Amino acid sequence: MKQVLFLGRGGQGAVTSAQVLAIAAFKDGKYSQAFPNFGVERMGAPVRSYARIDTKEITLREQVYEANYAIILDPTLVNQLTEKVTDLIIVNSNKKPSELGLKTDAKVKCVDITSIALKVIGKPFVNIAAIGAFSALTKEVSISAISEAIRQQMGHKGNMVEKNIDAIREVSNLAKQEE
Repeated sequence: MKQVLFLGRGGQGAVTSAQVLAIAAFKDGKYSQAFPNFGVERMGAPVRSYARIDTKEITLREQVYEANYAIILDPTLVNQLTEKVTDLIIVNSNKKPSELGLKTDAKVKCVDITSIALKVIGKPFVNIAAIGAFSALTKEVSISAISEAIRQQMGHKGNMVEKNIDAIREVSNLAKQEE
């Protein structure tokens, strides 16, 4: 089983990211879960959200204390990462991993998701675009499944659907190039 942590700020879409990732994994024929971990935080407060992906049924129903992957949507939250991450940490940043000050045994990958979101979407909506980097760097879910999940989850948002799909493709390509 693979466990994925999304770390963002309230209102940034970390919860939606985990939901879209779980739906995409399901569309790829896997079992999945998504769940948030927050209380009555205000907009802008740190928010954690999780997804689990497996090839067999997931019976575990508890908080994630050790994740395989982490996706940090806001680089100012790097020091808020308290969970152990074993495989890969993706940070939305234009910095080099060594400049972040992360103390971890996991591989750290910085991808400037914000610049692509601004270019493609016109706003700094990085939550969905970040899943493109996750797809490119982990191969856990396909871009086509993510696209289907976005259409299912965000179909009511009109042209934002296709803009988000374009953004995940661009972020995926950027993450592959920098690999």
